[in-house]
Amino acid sequence: MTTKAWQRAHDRAADALRPLRVEPDIQPQAYASLLISTGATQVVCAVSLEEAVPPFLENSGQGWITAEYAMLPGATSSRNRRETAARSGRSMEIQRLIGRSLRQMVDLTRLCPYTLRVDCDVLNADGGTRTAAITGAALAVRAAIARMVREHRLPCLPLLRPVAAVSVGLVDGEVLLDLDYREDARAEADGNFVMAGGDWVEIQVSAEGRPLTDGEFALMKNSARAGIETLQSLWQRQDLDHPAARA
Repeated sequence: MTTKAWQRAHDRAADALRPLRVEPDIQPQAYASLLISTGATQVVCAVSLEEAVPPFLENSGQGWITAEYAMLPGATSSRNRRETAARSGRSMEIQRLIGRSLRQMVDLTRLCPYTLRVDCDVLNADGGTRTAAITGAALAVRAAIARMVREHRLPCLPLLRPVAAVSVGLVDGEVLLDLDYREDARAEADGNFVMAGGDWVEIQVSAEGRPLTDGEFALMKNSARAGIETLQSLWQRQDLDHPAARA
């Protein structure tokens, strides 16, 4: 079923993801990298490997995963000011969310004494940039850890939980999965949902016009779970190319 108010882009049903594509090795000089595209939203995720941990983890026997997020000046219809030394409050909030999510992928003691630093740069923004960044960054970290095993930096591949994220909104009284910008701007409520394996990592939901009912929130959460399970199927694909990209 599509929305009553207008046809969704890509002729999507209310419970359908946007066309999704992942292009690996987009930055060959990075330790691991990819370009994730969800509809018109595009994010480059690149991993750097550091043979050290932050000072607060020294002698802890634990590795670390952290992230930085930025939106490039031409990513939106009006130019974003380039972020250099100081990050905006929004970017700081998002990169902390990305880092928290990525650290749920793996037992960090298995990464000692390394730090994986993930840069997420938005090339084009059409809604869902933080959720695309989380999904793409997790796949890039998976590729980096696999490379560490191939290079004998790690003795074996640690257990990895598939991490993915998606947005869900309530638009004209209907629950819609994976909002684009036009839908997000109209939403009566919107949320970002992150899972590691079958468990929740973080849920961020805000109501705009009125409070959400328990039933509406449950529908949003169920829609998010179904969408994330589809995204997590990327972990089983060798080419990292979701079939929706060819639909």
